[in-house]
Amino acid sequence: MPALGIPPRSAVPSRTEASVDATGAIWHPSPNFGPRRDDLTPYLVVIHYTAMEGAVSALERLCDPMAEVSAHYLIGQDGTLWQMVREADRAWHAGAGEWHGQSDINSRSVGIELDNRGDHPFAEPQMAALERLLPQILSRWDIAPKGVIGHSDMAPGRKFDPGPRFDWLRLEQQGLAGGRGNDNGPQDAAWTTFRALAEEAGFTADVDDATLLTAVRLRYRPWGHGALAPEDFSPLGHTSLWT
Repeated sequence: MPALGIPPRSAVPSRTEASVDATGAIWHPSPNFGPRRDDLTPYLVVIHYTAMEGAVSALERLCDPMAEVSAHYLIGQDGTLWQMVREADRAWHAGAGEWHGQSDINSRSVGIELDNRGDHPFAEPQMAALERLLPQILSRWDIAPKGVIGHSDMAPGRKFDPGPRFDWLRLEQQGLAGGRGNDNGPQDAAWTTFRALAEEAGFTADVDDATLLTAVRLRYRPWGHGALAPEDFSPLGHTSLWT
């Protein structure tokens, strides 16, 4: 949804190719955007899945003024890259939530939608296209790898994308997402310690323990189930807190 007091910049967006920021992107403008608040520039990249049947349907929705949603980029399963909103502008992709104590993630981020229903692996051409796009965005805005997050990271319990099938470790190994710890977790798994570590990592949305655990697991160990375990602490690091 657009923020109150921030109207879309134009009901009929420009169709000039000069609006494209990313190499190889097809300019397909959406009317659903506005200016970033408080002169903010992006320091986050939020990755989503479309949860729709095909890229064409997703593209139509992201460019439908009645839908009031958008993203800066959409990547099809075949690797086709569309740009709908200039990176300098505020797309409407993140919604309610927060990261590291900051809200209005739309003003602080670039949004990337991946054509995926959420119940199947991400196609190799699509991942390769994402890996070509991310370095451009990170370099252009001087964004650190740890600024690449999932929708579920900043909106736990409300959103679950890019979901358990997304290969975060693959991005981490290329320096395209923040790395994880790999130390042994504590045997006396304490919720207070887990919450403190998760908040320090960025998971600061006001949610209950179970919802927080689900969000952290979606990012780091989506195969994890059941009660809080030592393995849930490991990717968050800080061994000194329990040794």
